[in-house]
Amino acid sequence: MTDNTLKTDPTHKELFGHPVGLYVLFFTEMWERFSYYGMRAILVLYLVAQTNGDNAGLGWTNGEALSLYGTYTMLVYLMSIPGGWIADKFLGQKKSVLYGGLLLVGGHSILAIEEMWAFYTGLGLIIAGVGMLKPNISTMVGGLYQKGDIRRDKGFTIFYIGINVGAFLSSLIVGTVGEVYGWHYGFGLAGIGMALGLIQYMAGQKFLKSVGNFIGESSEADKAAFNKPLTKIEKDRVIVLFISFLLVIVFWGSFEQAGGLLNIYASEKTNRILSFSLPFIGNEVPASWFQSLNAMFIIFLGTGVAAFWANRKLKGKISTSLFKMIIGLMIMGFGFFFMTAAAGQYEATGTSAMYWLVLAYLFHTVGELCLSPVALSYITKLAPVKYASLMMGIYFAMTGIGNKFAGLLGESAEHLGEYTVFTGIAIFCVLFGLLVMVFRKKLENLTHGAEDDEHVITE
Repeated sequence: MTDNTLKTDPTHKELFGHPVGLYVLFFTEMWERFSYYGMRAILVLYLVAQTNGDNAGLGWTNGEALSLYGTYTMLVYLMSIPGGWIADKFLGQKKSVLYGGLLLVGGHSILAIEEMWAFYTGLGLIIAGVGMLKPNISTMVGGLYQKGDIRRDKGFTIFYIGINVGAFLSSLIVGTVGEVYGWHYGFGLAGIGMALGLIQYMAGQKFLKSVGNFIGESSEADKAAFNKPLTKIEKDRVIVLFISFLLVIVFWGSFEQAGGLLNIYASEKTNRILSFSLPFIGNEVPASWFQSLNAMFIIFLGTGVAAFWANRKLKGKISTSLFKMIIGLMIMGFGFFFMTAAAGQYEATGTSAMYWLVLAYLFHTVGELCLSPVALSYITKLAPVKYASLMMGIYFAMTGIGNKFAGLLGESAEHLGEYTVFTGIAIFCVLFGLLVMVFRKKLENLTHGAEDDEHVITE
């Protein structure tokens, strides 16, 4: 392809130093996360809300609600394995994202119906939809960049900011609608958000022509290349990925207290009364609003954290993906010490200040920015091409297992107490991070230079 052709081909157009296709996927994921996190912000609160009153819920106990929350969020991410496999074997990533989006629109919309059959049917469709969309859209982001392009990590961080713009807006908008006006109105609003994302995704297809295509459409030579067994280098890199997934399980098993135990803690044990009134809600901050803190911090800190690591790499300092992930786990874990302080204050005074939650979410966010977008990028660097979507699916499945552990940890607070759970999470994350750090160099040797000689590559 000539230089002039490259300049006019939409696939190769750039905006702010990145492929335009990145921003198409950015907005698709933004609306998908608007729907998912909007529903997530009010799910547990809906389950534990009393069955009488103006905005009745299901009246479940905290333990029952956290158990369902853990199982649901686990299944959402476990479905990424079949979602990735279907993309690799039958549909390609591009079509899988489309079908996943359609399932999500249906699932969130059905949740607006006030019937138990609709509740479980909606959850089932959402589980299937996220499984189809989540691993494949992330793999498509990696496909926008050539091998060795240093912009890849920053591209994933920009994409990650899109996730959190959606999460920030949904926690405020869907959370407020659900808590103040009706849970099922909130669920329905989440479905509208996903529909907008799907429309935007279809409109931007011209910028995604080179990524996400089904391998079955390739030449016979390409198909034959995909049937070859893994090389020694590929096998070593897969081993490193699976070990790094242990960090992922521990991280999300801790971090995902946000939608469960921390959500309930904000609702039941945090003093949310302001000295002034806000429009539509009065002077009491909705518990679901705290779910927006993580997303808000990511929006403001995302590019700064990515730039910090990029500058370290350019200066020759340690900034490998595995190093970032370890540091991220430890920072996130340290954030739980603020919740230890919150629990101690509650035990002493019968109430807990809001600033403890704010500080905890701040540290959780910095840790997330060091681990989550980096892990997504890491997979696209190390995974064998023929298993790209499957490995991304396994990553999200590990996230799902972490989510289930989060639910179990949250349930344990009923008999262990929040103080013990929060402190235990903090100590374990820091110690586990230090343990993996001891073996970091040996593990990085198994990547066979996958992150060496990274630089900016433009067409």
